[in-house]
Amino acid sequence: MAQPYSDDFRQKVMQAIELDGLKKCEASQLFNISRNTINLWFQRFAETGDVKPKARTVSQHNAKISDWQKFRTFVKEHGDKTQSEMAQLWDGEISQRTISRALRNIGHTRKKKHTGIVNEMKSNELPS
Repeated sequence: MAQPYSDDFRQKVMQAIELDGLKKCEASQLFNISRNTINLWFQRFAETGDVKPKARTVSQHNAKISDWQKFRTFVKEHGDKTQSEMAQLWDGEISQRTISRALRNIGHTRKKKHTGIVNEMKSNELPS
């Protein structure tokens, strides 16, 4: 996620517009930011009296699968089934997409393993 502009940069842009009489479009070109960003800063200043960025809320990721060892044994038992079937067999409500992410998380793949068989060209010699 992109970092917000620093407080001192925001103050510098606001001062250039308010005190130095710079137009918003000129300030946007000078400081290489969009005019909409400047407008949002002025709007936030009018509402809150400050141009600091809003505090970000950290979402608590509610993991449907928390016991990974149990999931690994589940995959060993039911690895031949489709992800939808695995989602139905898993205890608790879970989606096919969650099963897909969890399989990728543990490194499970359904790709075929390469064997030691080597394809060699056979000669087309006729028996004499």
